[in-house]
Amino acid sequence: MSSDVKVEQLTSIGHHLNELSDLLMQVVEDGASIGFLPPMKRSEAIDYWKSVINPDVILFVAKLHGKIAGSVQLHLCTKRNGGHRAEIAKLMTHTGHRRKGIGRSLMHQAEERAKQEGRRLLVLDTREGDPSNFLYNSLGYIQAGSIPDFAKSANGEFHPTIFYYKNMIG
Repeated sequence: MSSDVKVEQLTSIGHHLNELSDLLMQVVEDGASIGFLPPMKRSEAIDYWKSVINPDVILFVAKLHGKIAGSVQLHLCTKRNGGHRAEIAKLMTHTGHRRKGIGRSLMHQAEERAKQEGRRLLVLDTREGDPSNFLYNSLGYIQAGSIPDFAKSANGEFHPTIFYYKNMIG
């Protein structure tokens, strides 16, 4: 990873709204399976980011030369029987900055924060065949299973999604 990459937590969207919206629109246009389909309207991206920050969601961004190059969210489970777990969500790296360790750095930061929050189990899901599967496997996530036809792509095809988990103890 470049030493120019800095990962930080955002506690408000504030003046990052445009950069975050640009990131989201760019990765969706590139085909990322993160809950949206292209073409994505800027208003949709703005509305999404305005709704992200809440007490159960911790948002991290990676900045390269002071500009947002990626983000990830840690969703803390608030159910009484789930206070030991959290979900990794919406890992995004701008296509112009991939293969530079940004996604890995974001994941490490989310994992460290999960430990600080007393979360011992992390879960996530991703579309089968996406490059993110390699990252999650390399970070020690274990495939729990897959669900066929879980995610729809822009061309109308349905794709399986793989669910992963990682026990943070041991």
